[in-house]
Amino acid sequence: MTHPPPGPRATRREWIGLAVIALPCLVYAMDLTVLNLALPALSAELKPSSAQLLWIVDIYGFLVAGFLITMGTLGDRLGRRKLMLIGAAAFGLASAAAAFARSAEMLIFWRAVLGIAGATVAPSTMSLIRNMFHDEQQRRFAIGVWIASYSVGGAIGPLVGGVLLQFFHWSAVFWLAVPVMGLLLLLGPALLPEYRDRQAGRIDAASVVLSLGAVLATIYGLKQTAEHGPSLVPLGIAALGIALAITFVRRQRRLAYPLLDLALFRTPTFGAAIAAYALSCLAMMGVYIFITQYLQGVLGLTPLEAGLVTLPWGIGFVAGSLLAPKLAQRVPPLAILVWGLVAGAIGMLLLVPADGRFALPLMIASMVVMSLGMAPVFTIGNELIITAAPPQRAGAASALSETSAEFSGALGIAVFGSVGMALYRGRLAAAMPAGLPADAERAAAATLGGALAAADAAAGPAGAALQAAARAAFGDALQLTAALGTVVVIVAAVLAARIGRERVVAQGA
Repeated sequence: MTHPPPGPRATRREWIGLAVIALPCLVYAMDLTVLNLALPALSAELKPSSAQLLWIVDIYGFLVAGFLITMGTLGDRLGRRKLMLIGAAAFGLASAAAAFARSAEMLIFWRAVLGIAGATVAPSTMSLIRNMFHDEQQRRFAIGVWIASYSVGGAIGPLVGGVLLQFFHWSAVFWLAVPVMGLLLLLGPALLPEYRDRQAGRIDAASVVLSLGAVLATIYGLKQTAEHGPSLVPLGIAALGIALAITFVRRQRRLAYPLLDLALFRTPTFGAAIAAYALSCLAMMGVYIFITQYLQGVLGLTPLEAGLVTLPWGIGFVAGSLLAPKLAQRVPPLAILVWGLVAGAIGMLLLVPADGRFALPLMIASMVVMSLGMAPVFTIGNELIITAAPPQRAGAASALSETSAEFSGALGIAVFGSVGMALYRGRLAAAMPAGLPADAERAAAATLGGALAAADAAAGPAGAALQAAARAAFGDALQLTAALGTVVVIVAAVLAARIGRERVVAQGA
């Protein structure tokens, strides 16, 4: 088999350009988590209702997910750099406006605008990397930096938020994005190349509406199911989202210029990378929500201590993302996907026996092994995704990668959350101390936090018994979800290996 000649190597301009586009990616990831610590101060000043508070937190992620496919395709048509700069300007202005919000309704609106603007960042930056780095090894390292910027943003978001809130008003969490987006607007036109598909047709408005409805309805339904348990309304909304998704896919098959090019899925490399990426996101998000609650609710760590304990997770992702390109010089990319998933499965398996005095060391070891294994999957997987697609569809392909991650993360939270909490409620019901008020029992069965609050209110032997029972039940739930995550990641490894083997056979034929 002959390999194509290597492309021209990147110059200092491209590497500085990479640093410029990595900064908004970091801010984008931070915005998913940095607001959480500001909620008490924000709630005291704006006095939102419980529903409004949920929308303040969730609307950003919902609209990012909903607009990814549209923005990725729009970038291919309008121009990737142009769309990213428009999005950066909108993101900076919306951040400043959110900082001045004086009502819950205003803050929800500007968080929604931030979500739409944020949806331009991921597909535009990733597809621009393909235009900037033509040498395979350099492109992989650049994608590793891109992945690492998201990992750093997610890891330091709570810590940065805590520091800002220690000394400043809650609005400071929004001002953080303004200088970063200003820097992108200042340097982007000089350092970043422009690319657009001059043969592209007009964007189909009906497809935009269908894709947005499908993503928003499905993720909202799954999230509500995870938070409140299965019920008719959220399951119906999720079913509506799936029906819209089916309608969307059928429409794409009839369009000359589809919003989503289904032909991408016929490429074995693309299919293997998407499957590995989606399933690993599903398992990781499903397990991670239990890890964060376990650290504070069961082990009794403060939020700052819990944030410090999860730092190895982010550091592991940064290290694994940057080392993956070096590994790819010696190991075939599809083999990295498979063995990275195996390492991720081993990391999750370490959580299964996590209990007692060995719980914290095992959890830290699990996060390190898991992140070091999964980071190359994300780095190499995304590189395979954008290079398997034609150059004119790189934006759409990267948007599809990000959308699959959002969908899978929401599905993982819903499925793992439902399964884990079902076990939690069953174990807790069997060990519930007698004599507790009915409302205390209901609160304890709903969440671990509710159980601990009910235990504090009950005090005495009954309170101590409830606290011990809730913590033991939640520990069992963590172990169950870790076992389930291990199985999912192993399935992803087998699937990636099978698709990779079919690719080798097809190339040899």
